[in-house]
Amino acid sequence: MVTSRWSAAAAQTASLRRRGPVLERAILEATLEQLSTVGWNGLTMEGVAAGAQTGKAAVYRRWPSKEDLVVDALQAGLPKLDSAPDCGGVREDLLQLCRQMREAMFSRPGFALRSVLHECDTVAAERFHGVIFDGVIGPSVELIKEVVRRGVERGEVRAEATNSYVCDVIPAMMMYRSKVCGSEWGDEEFAELIDQVMVPLLRR
Repeated sequence: MVTSRWSAAAAQTASLRRRGPVLERAILEATLEQLSTVGWNGLTMEGVAAGAQTGKAAVYRRWPSKEDLVVDALQAGLPKLDSAPDCGGVREDLLQLCRQMREAMFSRPGFALRSVLHECDTVAAERFHGVIFDGVIGPSVELIKEVVRRGVERGEVRAEATNSYVCDVIPAMMMYRSKVCGSEWGDEEFAELIDQVMVPLLRR
């Protein structure tokens, strides 16, 4: 039986076709890649489909809008901040934690999130508040609280310092300086933040 080059190509395409979770992961990866390279404004469903090597219909069947797709991609891809450093002192612990937060924000999903923060208008940004809080702000604050509690137990931090206002300072400053000022947060900036702001707030 002779097989035409067209039917052979179709058979090869069918053999490469992905379905279910495998295809969904490819689409989410392509979404993060698009966000980290062309940004929120440049991202299109067509571009994501091309990056995932699938059809546009396969993307729209799962995600009816660009916002829905980006929310799922960020939730699936953001690095997990689930352990607080323990270097023996609150200052070094906070410095190390700041570096971990920076690494998360400079990962590919972090770049994707930053493009959303920088480029979205107010209406579109509302859609991502939960993703940002649950994936970045909330875990960061909890780890800061853990570091501060250990400092209290060691006697180097006042007991009242575990309140939410104090523990919100680092992520709030990082988000503000990143979004408004375009700061990349070098090690010297972290040291200044800890020494000039956090240590005086925490001191007994």
